[in-house]
Amino acid sequence: MLIVAYDDAQILDIACPSGALDIANRYGASPPYVIELGTLGRRAARSSAGIVLGAGHGLETVTGRLDTLIVVGGVGFEEASADERLLAQVRRLAGRSRRVASVCTGTYVLAAAGLVDHRRVTTHWGYGEQLAARHPDVAVDVGPLYIRDGNVYTAAGVTSALDLTLSLIEDDHGPTLARAVARELVSYLHRPADQAQISMFLAAPPPGDRLVRDLAGYIAAHLAEDLTPGTLAARAGVSTRHLTRLFTEHLGTTPARAVREARTEAAAHLVRSSRLSLASIARRCGFKSPQTLRQAFLDHYGLGGDTIRKMPDMPRARVASGHKTSLP
Repeated sequence: MLIVAYDDAQILDIACPSGALDIANRYGASPPYVIELGTLGRRAARSSAGIVLGAGHGLETVTGRLDTLIVVGGVGFEEASADERLLAQVRRLAGRSRRVASVCTGTYVLAAAGLVDHRRVTTHWGYGEQLAARHPDVAVDVGPLYIRDGNVYTAAGVTSALDLTLSLIEDDHGPTLARAVARELVSYLHRPADQAQISMFLAAPPPGDRLVRDLAGYIAAHLAEDLTPGTLAARAGVSTRHLTRLFTEHLGTTPARAVREARTEAAAHLVRSSRLSLASIARRCGFKSPQTLRQAFLDHYGLGGDTIRKMPDMPRARVASGHKTSLP
């Protein structure tokens, strides 16, 4: 496995895959993973954190077949995706690889190399709109944590690289080894590919009450699931009446309205940053139908989905009564 790095790469994009694969080897992966870091000219790569990483290979000197090629992301992705020498080597090595993967803005490098035209890919949610505009032949979907399209795998960013790597380990060696690696890493076993990135960016100051804070995080991460007040109350071990009192006190709204706001704001982000149909977005965000989602947009923003998609910035919520609080 060859990990492609460059200056100002995100060190976690390198550490998550390499660390998980190292643990897989210690738990008996057979055949074991051979993990190498490659750069142009075998130069050391300075990560965006300032830590300098030594490369085991110059990309130009790598020959023979590769099992997996991983291109990492980071703040240096603009320079990397404009470097014709790097792109030429990524194209060449991709042709020698059983599978090709990217993490975060590493998808920009794959796109610039022409490796993901007419494929569905993901990247960090904050960069999806720009990627789609720059490469119109690439189907960008910032909803999932990671996506597999044929032999090309793309991960949303940073810790989602771990979810992708656990998936690769499961493909290669089965679920038992993947679970062992996840336990060693004190990680989820493991988050499914289609779990939304949404929970990462519905950001507001967290509520002071721990129960409300925990439920708010659960709502943001499970938008498509049963989030009725009764279900949430049972999860928290309190009565529905007490749950409503807590949400009103700490979020200024009822549990049902909080769920609807979270779903609506997540859907609005996907409308603006992806090419998913309204029906697909409605399903992913927990709405029963596109019509229900359209009504939620009108109630929440006073706008339709087509208008939201064309707006240069996220729309502001329309405050009807009381005060509006987004979930974290």
